[in-house]
Amino acid sequence: MTDRKILFTLMGAATVSGFIVICTLGQTVYHQKVEAKSAEIVRTLPDAEYIIREYNGKVAVFRGESPVPYMTADCELSLLSDYDKAALKQGVTLKTAEEVNTYLEDLTT
Repeated sequence: MTDRKILFTLMGAATVSGFIVICTLGQTVYHQKVEAKSAEIVRTLPDAEYIIREYNGKVAVFRGESPVPYMTADCELSLLSDYDKAALKQGVTLKTAEEVNTYLEDLTT
């Protein structure tokens, strides 16, 4: 009787371990496929530039040619210098999000 219990316990443990290994392998393959697809999509997307300009009385950041702002900053336009106002009217083009953050920090301080 004791030998049967040990045998069934070992078989159960082996079955559970096999199931875990199969599920883990399946998830690994799935994640590799997703990463391959996302890397392919990223290569086909053009580099979107950021444009900072005035929008409805606020400073807004636009991505690419989008007419809708990507984000807006709470910054009083009346407190900005004439130079900054003119630059925002023309639109300031930046390449990276870090440049946008730096520009906005400089603008608001």
